[in-house]
Amino acid sequence: MKAIAALAGSSLITLVHGHGYLTIPVSRTRQGAESGADCPECTILEPVTAWPDVDEAKVGRSGPCGYNARVSFDYNQPSADWGNEIVATYSPGQIVDVEWCVDHNGDHGGMFAYRICQDQAIVDKFLDPDYLPTDEEKQAAEDCFEEGLLPCTDVDGQDCGYNPDCTQDQACYRNDWFTCNGFDNGDQTKCQGVDNAALNSCFTSIAGGYTVTKKIKIPDFVSNHTLLSFKWNSFQTPQVYLSCADIAIADGGGSASTTTRRSTATSSSTAPATSTAACTATASSVVALTFNQAVVTSYGETIKLVGSIPELGNWDVAAAPALSAANYTASKPLWTLSLDLAPGLNFEYKFVKVASNGAATWESDPNRSYTVPNSCGSSATAVEGTWR
Repeated sequence: MKAIAALAGSSLITLVHGHGYLTIPVSRTRQGAESGADCPECTILEPVTAWPDVDEAKVGRSGPCGYNARVSFDYNQPSADWGNEIVATYSPGQIVDVEWCVDHNGDHGGMFAYRICQDQAIVDKFLDPDYLPTDEEKQAAEDCFEEGLLPCTDVDGQDCGYNPDCTQDQACYRNDWFTCNGFDNGDQTKCQGVDNAALNSCFTSIAGGYTVTKKIKIPDFVSNHTLLSFKWNSFQTPQVYLSCADIAIADGGGSASTTTRRSTATSSSTAPATSTAACTATASSVVALTFNQAVVTSYGETIKLVGSIPELGNWDVAAAPALSAANYTASKPLWTLSLDLAPGLNFEYKFVKVASNGAATWESDPNRSYTVPNSCGSSATAVEGTWR
């Protein structure tokens, strides 16, 4: 292991293109990239002891949300482009999908985790656009987030194995964190093989990325505005990647589904909300949803949203609505669809790529599932996703 660390340190400049960042829920890092201001995978804490003790590294100025030294962006402080709005609202005890993106040229393997600090006074320092937390406050927050680990083992049926690059005598031999594949493990090495996701299933500015999707259980905790922090400890290099998303946890914020179709497990997805407090909609109201799906397509291909309700064709591709490519660019392959749906409606769905000859390619299992939030007058609720 010392040999690996020495090699990584001697070639840090060439290996700096190893990157990853939180994509769902939408992190401040992703928002920085979508504003055109930043490379999302360039927020790195280095050089640090990232392995084999995944709790050892001090975060310094990186804090629980990350610092990008390349452009001097500190994501621990809200700005005009990130940190001022809730991007997702969850319920206590809800099982939800979370996703991060690993760059094709910089998949250094290792382990990753999701955390929520339940000390609101600490978190509030990271929600004030007029205040930059000190390094001491960033470390205090990191300590709180480490205490608020959302273990892989909290979700029944989830694969929570031990990292094959660890041995039983090492501190990384634990199954509460999520683990990547072995660094040298045939065709499915490092982190990219976790989802078997295709290249460019998520955006990176360097070489394209692969999604890594898992499930977490939201703690029994309520907050109008808090943070979900993502942390990835590299196995190969002395690097840690940190990012965070602004979320709310409110009773009635959403629910998980346990039914499936065309899959062996169910994926739970929640929508970003425009309000920091939950409220109850009237029976006659609707919630306006916009589905934003990142997927690379070829000329003549169309993306459709197919699901278990009439508005999504009752699983009939021919009857399902098509997404628009009006905002599609080479650097941001975005397809969008806006729908008005009843509050509280629960449904399952998948995205389908339809070729010009009508041939349909379904994205991989499991099904996605979604519960329309019971939010009053919500007109800008977005459901973010990437093709898998």
